[in-house]
Parts: sequence; structure tokens; C-alpha cells
Amino acid sequence: MTIHRKPTSRAIFGGLLRLIRIRNLVIIVLTQYLARILLIGPRHEWREQLFDPKMLLLSISTVFIAAAGYIINDYFDVKIDIVNKPERVIIGRYLKRRVAMGAHQFLNVAGVFLGLLVSKWVFIVNVFSVTLLWFYSERFKRLPFVGNAVVSILTALSLIVVSVVFPENRHLVYIYALFSFFITLVREIIKDMEDVRGDQAHRCRTLPIVWGIRRTKLFLYVLIAAFIVLLYLMAHSLNNLMLGWLFTFLLLPIALLVYRLVMADTRREFARLSGLCKIIMLLGLTTMLWA
Repeated sequence: MTIHRKPTSRAIFGGLLRLIRIRNLVIIVLTQYLARILLIGPRHEWREQLFDPKMLLLSISTVFIAAAGYIINDYFDVKIDIVNKPERVIIGRYLKRRVAMGAHQFLNVAGVFLGLLVSKWVFIVNVFSVTLLWFYSERFKRLPFVGNAVVSILTALSLIVVSVVFPENRHLVYIYALFSFFITLVREIIKDMEDVRGDQAHRCRTLPIVWGIRRTKLFLYVLIAAFIVLLYLMAHSLNNLMLGWLFTFLLLPIALLVYRLVMADTRREFARLSGLCKIIMLLGLTTMLWA
């Protein structure tokens, strides 16, 4: 007879942190503050910018809405995740469904309210993000490309919203927002290739299911090529030679990504590619130091 043990408080707390993707939330905060200090500046006033109440409220509101998005995504995806990633299922194991929904609603309301304290434009961006995250989790992620594009747009918005409040050097922020959009889009499609078994079982129509792995790979090659060309065009439009060199440096891990994508054929290999996309994202963020 199997004995079901009640999870400990430590296990529940750890599960909650995994549910809201605490590492991703830290990256969001880090990205926003790097953009504020390094791209928008002035850099010598970094102490004032670090403790600016408006920036703090903006970052907390973004994190709250992102955390709520992760919760509602897992809420709708419990059955799929049991097939794809059974070890990562939190809702129903450590957290009751009604508690998860309550946390989702609280975080959304708090995030939107804090955004309103910053400016009406941040409020509008936050309401748009909350709405998009709901429809993504409930419907869009099961559609070919639409779900991938939504996540990528929301990732770029987390940077763009900083330039809404602090408009100086916004074109430089837009370049990094574009970088975030494309590398997230590539990663989301690769994750669909990794999760194709569970998605098929629950009638999702992601690109790998509709097109097959081979055609999806071809699409990714075109996407990555367009990504590189657009970054160089935007750097050239700003007449920023240093930015061009920084993007040249990023071509090395991107070339490695393409090479491994060509060879990838198993779920584990696609999972590694997804991790490589994260590394490229972090490397891209570090280039802000010299942009």
C-alpha cells in the first residue's frame, strides 16, 4: 500500500519558488536595472537610480505580473506538464488549485496598482500584459507560433516599459528589447520541440506538431538570420560602432546554437539548446556594460 505523505513547509515553500520561476524574476529585475543605469543613464548617478522609488515600483509591478503569469500558465498546464515535466508539477502537489488562483489574482491586482502609481502608461502596459498572459495560458500557447510570439512580446515589453518612464536613449533600449524578443522567440519554439510528446497528447497545435521538426528547424534558421541582420541594421542606424562589435562577439554562441540545432534530434538535446538560449540572453545583457 502506498503511503501519501503530506509535503513539509520547506517543500511547499520550495515548490512555490519554482512555481513563480524565482530565477527568471531575478533576471527581469536585473535586466530592468541594467537598462536604467547602463543604457538610459547617466551612469555616474547609479546610486540615485538604484534607489529611485519610481524605478523600484516599476520593477516590483513587472515582477508581480510575471509571477502571476507563471502561476496561471502552470494552472492551465497541469495535465500537459505531468507528461512533459512531471517532476516540476507544483499545483495539485504542493499548492491547491484555488490557492494558486488566489495568488494569481492578488499578484495581478497588486502589479497593476503599483504600475498606476508610476504612471498611467505603465498602468496601460500592465493591464495589456495581464490580459495577454491570461489568453496565452488559456488559449494562445496551443496555437502554432501565436503563443511563442506572445511570450516574446511580453519579454520585450519588460524592457520597453522602462523607456516609457525614462525616455532618454530609448532607441538603445529598443535594440535590446528586439534582442530579447528574438532570442526568446527562438527559445520558445525550441521548447515546443522539446515538449512535443505532451503537447500532442493534449491536442496542442504548436509549430513542431503542425510542421514537423524538420520544417520547424528551417524556420528557426531563417528567424536567426533575420535576427542577426536586424540587430546590425539597428546598430548601424544609431552609428554605434561599439554595439556592432558587441553583436559580433555574440555571433559565436549563436553559431554554436545553430550548429547544435542542426544536430539535435532528442528531447534532451532540445533541452540543452533551450539552456544555451538562456546563456545567449545573459551574454547579451552583459554587453550593456559597453554599449
